[in-house]
Amino acid sequence: MPPMPSITSPEEQTGGEPSGSADPVGPAGAPSLLYAPHGEPGRFFNPWGEMQTGLPELLRWKLRKNSYGPRRPPAVPVVANDGAYLRSRAEAEPPSVTWVGHSTFAIQDGGEVFLTDPHFGPRAFLPPRKSPPGLPLAAIPPHACVLLSHNHYDHLDAWTVDRLPSGVRWFVPRGVAAWLHERPVPREVVELDWWQSARHGAFTLTCLPAQHWSNRLTVRRNSTLWCSWLLAGPDRSYYFAGDSGYFQGFAEFGRRFGPIDAAFLPIGAYEPRWFMRYQHMDPEEALRAFRDLGARHFFGMHWGTFDLTDEPVDLAPRALAEAVARSGEDPGPIHVLAVGERFPLVG
Repeated sequence: MPPMPSITSPEEQTGGEPSGSADPVGPAGAPSLLYAPHGEPGRFFNPWGEMQTGLPELLRWKLRKNSYGPRRPPAVPVVANDGAYLRSRAEAEPPSVTWVGHSTFAIQDGGEVFLTDPHFGPRAFLPPRKSPPGLPLAAIPPHACVLLSHNHYDHLDAWTVDRLPSGVRWFVPRGVAAWLHERPVPREVVELDWWQSARHGAFTLTCLPAQHWSNRLTVRRNSTLWCSWLLAGPDRSYYFAGDSGYFQGFAEFGRRFGPIDAAFLPIGAYEPRWFMRYQHMDPEEALRAFRDLGARHFFGMHWGTFDLTDEPVDLAPRALAEAVARSGEDPGPIHVLAVGERFPLVG
């Protein structure tokens, strides 16, 4: 087993400081609030403004008629992929990203494999899977590394956790390690706070803020932290947003860590906006986050797998294409992959 990584803050590595300019969008625009105290295990919060929706609003949403009408079978493109290339540790293997579905990507770079919010299971607590995983679970090698954003059921899946190879190393936000240590298979878990970093081989993994929350039936609301991740290697860097509403963090991450090669941003589960806006971006906001980050490539995620909100589960790609057309943005760097599609990051 490799040695446990040391944990540092980005300031120790880069000498960076919070930006002094305020973003006018968001509950409180000052980037300094991204660095403010945000709680401790048992009670975390977003210091720039907490979510105001609760049980009354949830009931109001669930008891009203869905304006999108009856559900139909979704049209989600799927391509066959046995994932055999993930077993190779050859540094000559071309860097690539593969969309497994929902928020799960397999990133292969420099002989390493990183999984984001791995979910291969048949359901997210209650909602059943609408499209199959884009890779077989058996393709995940024991040297893989997981970046986990938070503990919601569509991101932290017990079925998947118990079936991944025991050698997989987990990087998680504060408070989540205890749940993983309770699973039947022992896990190596590195727990980080916002702005802390750790090493995995030649890569630096930095835990960053996100505008979201946490909850499970057996874990009290907001008692564990939520986050996004920056994965920085010798040649490329990747930003994984996890689950997040649009907030001033994206501009700050672009300033602190740019240039970023690939940004994985949620584009689905966004209606109704009065309820979802704080916690989930819509495609137009995701496009704005992409601009803020200054990334070379945008990969849309968080759609096509679980039916979680009012809009059809396959609507997000069309809404994103419309947002791109309205904005005049170059569509070339904006990718909505098929389930199982592998995208090479070359050039």
